Amino acid sequence: MNAPHPRDLSIHDFSYPLPPDRIAPEPLPDRAASRLLVSRNGQLTDQRFRDLPNELPAGALLIFNDTRVVRARLLARRPTGGQVELFCLEPVAPHRSLEMALQQTGSCTWRCLVGNGRRWKEGPVLLEFETADGQPATLWAERQVQEAGTALIDFRWEPAELPFAEVLRAGGHLPLPPYLGRPDTATDALRYQTVYAVAEGAVAAPTAGLHFTPELLAELAQQGFSTGHITLHVGAGTFQPVKAGRMADHPMHTEPIIVTAALLRQLLSHRPQPVLAVGTTSLRTLESLYWLGVGLLKPATVAAGEVAGQPELLVTQWQPYDMAAAADNISAEVALEALLKHLEANGTDTLQASTRLLIAPGYRFRLIDGLITNFHQPESTLLLLVAALLGPGWRTVYYHALTHEYRFLSYGDSSLLLPGTAEVSANSTERC
Repeated sequence: MNAPHPRDLSIHDFSYPLPPDRIAPEPLPDRAASRLLVSRNGQLTDQRFRDLPNELPAGALLIFNDTRVVRARLLARRPTGGQVELFCLEPVAPHRSLEMALQQTGSCTWRCLVGNGRRWKEGPVLLEFETADGQPATLWAERQVQEAGTALIDFRWEPAELPFAEVLRAGGHLPLPPYLGRPDTATDALRYQTVYAVAEGAVAAPTAGLHFTPELLAELAQQGFSTGHITLHVGAGTFQPVKAGRMADHPMHTEPIIVTAALLRQLLSHRPQPVLAVGTTSLRTLESLYWLGVGLLKPATVAAGEVAGQPELLVTQWQPYDMAAAADNISAEVALEALLKHLEANGTDTLQASTRLLIAPGYRFRLIDGLITNFHQPESTLLLLVAALLGPGWRTVYYHALTHEYRFLSYGDSSLLLPGTAEVSANSTERC
């Protein structure tokens, strides 16, 4: 009997009972003290995250997402005193490029989620704050267009010479996951960022990376493991629940990715040794690279209107499934070479693209051999990704984590998922 097409999957088949007390409300004092559940060819062992170098496949290349979370929640007030929350999602004008939008001065327009906005009928709301050097500053926000679930918000501020990135840094709050149900704190300002975060633009952390410390990264290097960095700016869609009866009716959000030619060459030279993604965002970026290359090689197979006319390359939600037959004879190496040729032809060493890739059971992985990731919410697209990697064995992993007191979600514990890798860099012993 044929497996169902990912379009026909029901998210309700990817659920499990998650008691509220298993959701980690705060980070551990020591990042690397979190627990690590290792699944190697279906065999489970309990470790600590600091033991990761002893559990990795020999010769592994680890790919990290170096995005940095911006303080995208703005708590403004109406003239009557009521609070309105503005959650900045994506820039609209005068720049759609995130990098340029964050450097915009004086005024700009963003698409935002609006909280407690029913009584905000017209006119601007106001936020007063202090700049990094202690000077008073004021931000005004006015709603222009209300769309399904979001609004276009015009911002202007004084001092006008401040870049919008500084407005967010000084006046905004970290957008913690809604399930934490608490305001951000000074601890979150440090711990809801990875230690290697550099590229501002995410509205949610790539949480698999929160467990790494400078000392652990140094140990990985000392033991001969290679590392590389990509950028995927995590969007608010990562919190978007799946409400549709079938995945065909669930639209995946678009997220920008940035990858250097040096990283593409690193991936090429590393093959066929194992590549491990640190987090689902790194995994989606790596797999998107393959499909971007296929799209360049087989442009006629990409649905009209999905890529044509876009300002940058795009991987669509169903592209891997619709193009599976056309891609059968295209290796990962050939796809990566196509991307390098595209960059050379355009006189740049940086690939800027977008992805809406949905990875679900039925997906064939092209570039990655394993995943480091936290434990995800029931009925989420992230859990679909884990199920695609592990098959039905995902339930065994999550049952083990639940019955062995693992902590779940963003500030929770971690897992190392190696569905087809037996050789490790050192002998490991089971411990907690």
